[in-house]
Amino acid sequence: MSARLKEYYETNIKKELYDELVCKNINEVPKLDKIVLNMGVGEAASDKKKIQGAIKDLTQISGQKVMVTKAKKSVATFKLRDGMSIGCKVTLRKEKMYEFLDRLINISLPRVRDFRGLSTKSFDGKGNFALGIKEQIVFPEINYDDVDVVRGMDIIICTTANNNDQGLALLKKFNFPFRK
Repeated sequence: MSARLKEYYETNIKKELYDELVCKNINEVPKLDKIVLNMGVGEAASDKKKIQGAIKDLTQISGQKVMVTKAKKSVATFKLRDGMSIGCKVTLRKEKMYEFLDRLINISLPRVRDFRGLSTKSFDGKGNFALGIKEQIVFPEINYDDVDVVRGMDIIICTTANNNDQGLALLKKFNFPFRK
């Protein structure tokens, strides 16, 4: 099974960006590198079972094994000890990355309540884009009845772009719903 967006990138987007960004070489054209999904579970400090629901949800969304993130140091005000599980993350690459991006753009983001488009200010200066979602239930893989708690998540889209303008041009070609 080949990712539809990957073929679209290779056949259309790459050539358009090559002309638009005035690259010297076709390999200079920015492309998607990876997508990192991160779900922080602050309640896991007091209840160890809370992390299991987050792991299950993120596994369903990504379709691959999830890595549990641990606290690096103890913070007394948060009742946090060094080595406690405080979240989970997964890194998507290649076909799975393009399939997730396709679902994100065409299915999940339109399902977000009161969605008015993504801000173009969420770039990091190197062409990588980050967005936060308040509810994991916007993804079609998640069954609403099986969800224990509605959690948010961070989605970081890493590109090979050199600056924000190149990253924005790349994501616009993928029909990202940016605000006007």
